[in-house]
Amino acid sequence: MAMLDVNSLNVGYGKLQVLWDISLRIDEGKIVALLGANGAGKTTLLNTITGMIKPISGEISFRGERIDNLPSDRIIERGISCLPEGGSLFPDMTIKENLEMGAYHRKFWSTRRDSLDRIYRLFPVLEERKKQLAKTMSGGERQMLAMGRALMSNPSLCLFDELSYGLSPKMAQTVFQVVKQLHADGITVFLVEQNVHQTLEIADYAYVIENGRIVMEGEGASLLEDDYIRQAYLGM
Repeated sequence: MAMLDVNSLNVGYGKLQVLWDISLRIDEGKIVALLGANGAGKTTLLNTITGMIKPISGEISFRGERIDNLPSDRIIERGISCLPEGGSLFPDMTIKENLEMGAYHRKFWSTRRDSLDRIYRLFPVLEERKKQLAKTMSGGERQMLAMGRALMSNPSLCLFDELSYGLSPKMAQTVFQVVKQLHADGITVFLVEQNVHQTLEIADYAYVIENGRIVMEGEGASLLEDDYIRQAYLGM
């Protein structure tokens, strides 16, 4: 069953068009990936799904309801959460305060304690250091905090933008393991990444975007063995 449908989406900034006729679907309970180089249009697509940018044309539907004309807060209410590249934390706030900011919306504030307990189970280090300022954390710990904050609204669909960017290989592996755990817990994941190999290893399905257009799609394991992907993205 499709949770999110993107149909014939065209998006631009002023007179500059960035996305061209993008169509994709994210089925409920799956990990779906969007792969591409810097400047390919990945973040623009996420910003359009979450209402930060309005499309020139096309439709976006979440569980059968069009959302492309809704403001961002109404989209979040429906169960979509987005973690932007870099996490965008509040550096002078504590870990706990940063997490609570993920439940600022009145719909989620009343259940924030249950949400905190869930995040602390997923990331025990965050509970141990909940009074620590975010700016004193390591890069990997900040990414865990950013993921935790994105989960505070108890979303059914998580959009993750470049989770592994700037992380050590070991910490990147840890982050991908967390994505697998979220998937096992029933959360649908849309993973936007440049780390092609690790992403395709865990993705049920994936799309490849180049110059604002979808150029390939298929099951993650199949794309991992594709000659073009191996040559263009894996250097093999």
